[in-house]
Amino acid sequence: CRLHTHQWCFLLFNIILFHALLFGADFVEEYLLQPYPGTYNDGKVLEIRERARKLDLNVAKDNISKYYTISNPNVCSGRDIFLLSMIFSTPENGTRREEIRKTWANFTEVKGFTVHTLFVLGSSQSGTIQAEVMEESTRHSDIIQGKFIDSASNLTLTMVLTMQWTVTFCPYARFILKTDETMFVNYAAVVEYLLSLRRHPEDLYIGRVIHQEMPNRDPHSSDFVPISQYPDKYFPDYCTGSAFVISQDVARKIFVASAEVKVPVPTDVFIGLCAKKAGVTPTHSFRFSGEKHIRYNNCCYKFIFTSSEMTTEELFLIWKDLNDGKSCTLLETYYGLVACKVLTYLDKFAFFNTGSIKETN
Repeated sequence: CRLHTHQWCFLLFNIILFHALLFGADFVEEYLLQPYPGTYNDGKVLEIRERARKLDLNVAKDNISKYYTISNPNVCSGRDIFLLSMIFSTPENGTRREEIRKTWANFTEVKGFTVHTLFVLGSSQSGTIQAEVMEESTRHSDIIQGKFIDSASNLTLTMVLTMQWTVTFCPYARFILKTDETMFVNYAAVVEYLLSLRRHPEDLYIGRVIHQEMPNRDPHSSDFVPISQYPDKYFPDYCTGSAFVISQDVARKIFVASAEVKVPVPTDVFIGLCAKKAGVTPTHSFRFSGEKHIRYNNCCYKFIFTSSEMTTEELFLIWKDLNDGKSCTLLETYYGLVACKVLTYLDKFAFFNTGSIKETN
């Protein structure tokens, strides 16, 4: 049957509307949440940037036993590391760390550029677990452990320790990825993106940006932020802490600025406050999932950077599929992204069981 002109127009309108609803928010955010070239007129910003440039790296080296239970200070020695991946873990989750080592972190290079993975954790109050962590570190030499009890309240301390270790013992790593043990990360896609950057990598702070989030003013909440400690209406833009990438110079700036941020806020907001003090603006990329679990599709997962809340079964299935040696065409990638988007939205409304993987291609 033949369609009349108005029917074709109606069909085209619905196709455009479908794509606008599906991808419109991503494209708008990608466009609006981009940093502009900065000029730094604020004296405090200039001071922090100068202090970061001249940072004395011997302080942490001379006090290594004061800060770290396990330091592994030589893992970066003599190596030109392109991407250093720092995965936040908990002492008792040795099984999860082993799963990550066997799946998405089982890379030492991408396109000839070195990738190195480390796990960052606090200390355990259990002597048994602590002994297991020490033995695990001896086997793998990929654990950095701080001299403080691992807990949710100490996550900001873990972040500061991570920045301190990075700038002190791995100062030539070009980029640093911070992520969590609950995540899947596509190293290949991240590295290819970083290699394609048209801008100078200085001041790079990229992830899923949260824009104009208001502080929690409820005094009964654990995230309560008093007006006396943070009077502004909104937090500065920041990247969700589940996964973000910074350049080496930003790690130094955040570490220097962290000594001046005393506001009791979530760790990812803390990094945003430090970045603002150092004149660094986050860049948004929809390829970071944030805290969202993305429903699996092979070509979709070859394009995105991260997905959250991954089960053991998902990790091993995805790792097997992503190493099938096949590349996706532009059309297949497009279809995969549509499939991921639609199914993830359906999951949000509880139409599907989020604990299972359903291949969609």
